[in-house]
Amino acid sequence: MSSGADLFVVCKSCGSEVSAYITECPYCGNRLRKRAPKLDRPGTSPRRTGRPRRRRASPTLGRLRAGEMPGIRFDNRPYATIALVAATVLVGLVAQTGLLSLRQIAVYGPLQGQWWRLFTALLAYDNSGYLLCVAVAVAIFGWLLERRHGWWAPLLVFAVGGAGGMAVAVALAPLPLALGANGAALALVGAWALPDLRERRRGSATESDLLGALAIAAVLLLMALAVPDADPIAGVAGGVIGLALGAPLGALSRR
Repeated sequence: MSSGADLFVVCKSCGSEVSAYITECPYCGNRLRKRAPKLDRPGTSPRRTGRPRRRRASPTLGRLRAGEMPGIRFDNRPYATIALVAATVLVGLVAQTGLLSLRQIAVYGPLQGQWWRLFTALLAYDNSGYLLCVAVAVAIFGWLLERRHGWWAPLLVFAVGGAGGMAVAVALAPLPLALGANGAALALVGAWALPDLRERRRGSATESDLLGALAIAAVLLLMALAVPDADPIAGVAGGVIGLALGAPLGALSRR
């Protein structure tokens, strides 16, 4: 449809304003144009002259950043947590079948230079219930940490918290006997819970279930009463290390 300025034209003969869609002036009969202008059909867009415009690309959603709410798209799978749980279950079951000797990977007495036992002992189990409890805790809080920070966070907390707890148990006990990742699992719980504990202390509301985390942590701590190989010193030390790691991780997520 034409604009308001093109609805009328001025006849050069008599000076009258006449419609722009006629060929002769109705007042003096002067010839205005040879042909009447073409009218646009209803439902069609007016013709455009010049270079055709490029079609705009439809907007797309970018990647979710740390701290954004999931649900707009599918979250990435927690591959690091899946690897931790798979390694824990696989090595633990192999050790229980006798194909792999626990004395080769667990902490039995002084290390005598075999520092790598601090890490391999995290995957050694001789009790299926102990293995199941630790695997569930690692799966839950490893996934939460990986969703919040990335794939490296559960691996770092598991290794540092678990091996650090084992090292403290070796240093404090004259004849240490420790295996399993109760300290590593408690480290994951502490590293995940500390930022939310700080937010609640400041008066901010969080959607995290801290009571559920406390219940799982209590089960891991009391595991030493049912399973003698679940060293309580390693568990407490691992939880403290996890809380210490939660402070820089929380600052990193806010940044």
